[in-house]
Amino acid sequence: MISVLIVEDDPMVAEFNKRYLEQVGGFQLVSVVSSTNTALQILEKQTVDLLLLDIFMPGKSGIELLLHIRETGMKVDIIFITAASDRDRIQTALRYGAVDYLIKPFEYDRFKEALSAYREKFMFMKKQQVLSQKELDRQILYKESKVIAEELPKGLTKSTLQVIWDTVQSLGQSPFSTEDIAGRVGISRVSVRKYLKFLSDIDAIFVQVHYGTIGRPIYQYTYNKGKETSVKNFL
Repeated sequence: MISVLIVEDDPMVAEFNKRYLEQVGGFQLVSVVSSTNTALQILEKQTVDLLLLDIFMPGKSGIELLLHIRETGMKVDIIFITAASDRDRIQTALRYGAVDYLIKPFEYDRFKEALSAYREKFMFMKKQQVLSQKELDRQILYKESKVIAEELPKGLTKSTLQVIWDTVQSLGQSPFSTEDIAGRVGISRVSVRKYLKFLSDIDAIFVQVHYGTIGRPIYQYTYNKGKETSVKNFL
C-alpha cells in the first residue's frame, strides 16, 4: 500500500480529499494535518510515500515545505491540490519535482487520474531494479513509440483485437475483469487475458491488482482514454 499524508487547512476540503482517496485502491491514509509544521513532524518520524499538499497554508506554505523536503533529501513525492493557479507557483512546484498539480475546484475524475497514474509509476518502480530505455519511456516518461501493424505479437489477430478493444471502449471508465470481457465477446478467458495484457503493455488500459482473503490476485482493468492511437496503429 502507498502511504499518504493529506496536508490541508480547510476541514471540508480535507474531508473531500480523504473520501476521494478512499475510492482509489492501493492507498493508505497516514493522517490528515492542517499545517506544514505538523506534516514535517510526521515526515521526520515515519515513512510517507506521497503528500497531497495545499500551497496556501498557515505558517510555512506548501511550496516552502516542498523546498525543505528537497533540501533535506526526504524521499517523499508530492501532488499539489491547491487554488494557486499563477504561473510562478506552478513552475516552482514542477521544477522542484511535484508529480502532479490539481487546481481547485477539481473533479473527482481528475483526482482519480492523478492518483492512478502515480500508483502505476510507484508500483512499476518498486518492482524494477534496472530499466531499459523502452520501459522508462513507456512506463515513466509516457513517450509514444512508433509502431506498425506487423508488430502485433504472435498469436494475436487484428480482428479479435478490434472486437475486444471496441468492448473495452464501450465500458467507458467502469472497471472490468477478464471475465467481463470474455462474457461479452464470447472468447475464452485465456485468450482475452492475452489481449488485455497486450493492451496494458501499450498503456491502452490501466491495471490494478487486488488480493483476496487467500492472497490470490484479482486483476481489474480500466480504459485509458486518450490512448486510442496506440491501438489503431496495430489495426
